Amino acid sequence: MFPRRLIYAAIAVSSAAAFVLFGYEFIRSVSSSLFIEAYGADNLMFGMALVSPSMIVMLYCYGLLLSWQGATRALVITSLFSGILILGCYAALVRGMDLAAVITYVFREGGKPISITVPLGPAVIIYVFREAYIVIVIEQFWSFVNSVLTTEQAKRINGPFCAVASMGSFAGGMLVSRWAEPLGSETLLLFAAGSLVPVTIFSVIAYRFGGEPKPSEEEVGGRLGHLGVKTLFRSRYLLFIGILILSTQLVSTVLDLRFNGLVETEIPGKDARTAFFGGVYGYLGLAAGILQLVMVPLALRFVALPIIHVCIPVVHLVSSLVLTISPSLRTGTAAYVIFKALDYSIFRAAKELFYMPLSYDSRYRAKQLIDSFGYRFSKSGGAAVIGLIKLVVKTIPGIAFSITAMVAAMVWTPIAFNLTRAYQKLVNTE
Repeated sequence: MFPRRLIYAAIAVSSAAAFVLFGYEFIRSVSSSLFIEAYGADNLMFGMALVSPSMIVMLYCYGLLLSWQGATRALVITSLFSGILILGCYAALVRGMDLAAVITYVFREGGKPISITVPLGPAVIIYVFREAYIVIVIEQFWSFVNSVLTTEQAKRINGPFCAVASMGSFAGGMLVSRWAEPLGSETLLLFAAGSLVPVTIFSVIAYRFGGEPKPSEEEVGGRLGHLGVKTLFRSRYLLFIGILILSTQLVSTVLDLRFNGLVETEIPGKDARTAFFGGVYGYLGLAAGILQLVMVPLALRFVALPIIHVCIPVVHLVSSLVLTISPSLRTGTAAYVIFKALDYSIFRAAKELFYMPLSYDSRYRAKQLIDSFGYRFSKSGGAAVIGLIKLVVKTIPGIAFSITAMVAAMVWTPIAFNLTRAYQKLVNTE
């Protein structure tokens, strides 16, 4: 069933994923805490709104690298660049740069000077970059897996692959929880940067054993576009995957904002808040790992794909309803963790099957547009809309976030069902 070279490749790529998620727990907890310290949780939506433009730049650079250097070197360069940028932000923080550093624009309207401040400090940069680099690197791992495995092999290996990666997340979260207060939040960024060195090494090993997937003659050198826009928009099937991602991430965004708001209210100290985030994300990684080892292999082999994809939003509908009826840090954390645990496990493994029958550009370029930019654009765009509403109404009641999650989950359900039917037709045609 599995040639030895594929076993070695799977071990290497899952190890790389474990290290990148290990480091991500440090930057995720620290960046959230630093941003809240500088600007407050109410302004997280403005930080999220900056993610989309940064994603466009990074994805275009990735597309150029993929065209010029191939998949292996593109992964190496994006990983090492991420580590260097994180180190740069750490250096800026420890040298005392103001967390709320801004550029001020002054212009005149009706004879009176008006100033607008735009946050550009390291707290903003590290928060925005953390949202971008992790999805770009992780999706390259999945592009590799989807290219070298058959569908039947993927049904058996996707769960264990995710589980190994989640153990890195669990370990990172637990260390953040223990070290945040004695070491200080900023110091933890060094672990995030350092983790990207073994990520690079294991990625090269994975490609050495698995082989580097090659584009078709039509796709070579990015002839259909470096970003994969043409590939995406000429496929109704890929567009449906994109719509699915947009709906799922709207749920994620509002639950994230509600969770962070409740944390700010209950835990005011910066390092204590970082430690709390670390514990939550660590146990989230453990929960996802257990689901990946137990539920994912069984579900993918014995449960129909439409049932899997329809049941997931129903679970989120229920958890969001509980949060609406009984809002607290406990229910807010539970709703957020349930979403992320299912997103990282059964939803991720089942969603990746959609890409396996497709072309190189669909797996390596259009997939990045959907699963990197789509994920972040939905979160960023949703946050931007919420930010505009906040400018008008001044204060958004917390219950509005959980109600929005319920509505988005109801929209998600029919989209998932229709997409699984389209996937089945594609597989039968193949």
